[in-house]
Amino acid sequence: MGWIRNIILGVVAATCWGLPGLANELGDADKGAELFDECAACHSVGQGAENGVGPHLNGLFGRRAAEVDGFNYSAGLTRMGNDGLIWDFDLLDRYVENPKAFASDTRMAYGGLKDAAQRADLLAFLRRYSDDPANIPEAAPTAPGTDHSVDPTILAIQGDPEYGEYLSSECVSCHQLDGDYDGIPPIIGWPVDDFVVAMHAYKDKFRPHPVMQMMAGRLSNDEIAALAVYFKQVGQ
Repeated sequence: MGWIRNIILGVVAATCWGLPGLANELGDADKGAELFDECAACHSVGQGAENGVGPHLNGLFGRRAAEVDGFNYSAGLTRMGNDGLIWDFDLLDRYVENPKAFASDTRMAYGGLKDAAQRADLLAFLRRYSDDPANIPEAAPTAPGTDHSVDPTILAIQGDPEYGEYLSSECVSCHQLDGDYDGIPPIIGWPVDDFVVAMHAYKDKFRPHPVMQMMAGRLSNDEIAALAVYFKQVGQ
């Protein structure tokens, strides 16, 4: 599948390691325990936790994505794990804020937690059940914001499928037009808006895959729209 297969995802390590009092500044674990009640319908945590609708969340911080034995993860999260994604505070914060923007095919049927303070509380609670919470890397204080809304005017752009086909040569060097999955997820037949949002998530460095960030960064809004329409039509 070309040179992209040889590139391994490098997740940038956070720069704050176990600073005194940092966990309290990042969130209130007791408040997070209350917020977890909403998660408990699918996830369990603590002594005796087992996989359910979602994987158990013990040892979540510092764990490779899609690593819990016996749980059937989505192709997207499995690929991220194979590429080396390790859950830290910043990446978990992004995922909880907008799961579908982080990994389009995630099976987590949750719209996301938009309140940053509540996310910090929830993650502070989950840190209690990781191996060594005091030494788990946190998000860097200067980490960029994770708000990832796409301007409606961008979503309204009418893409040209013929132009999209012309642009698609680099995409199909890895993503197969017949829809087969060979370690890289298919992209044909996606709803146009989902494709556009995903590409802008890479373009804005919301999704942590350096190759896709580079590829999306080269594309204009019109070019992304054209690719979205083309790949949608291919899958029909």
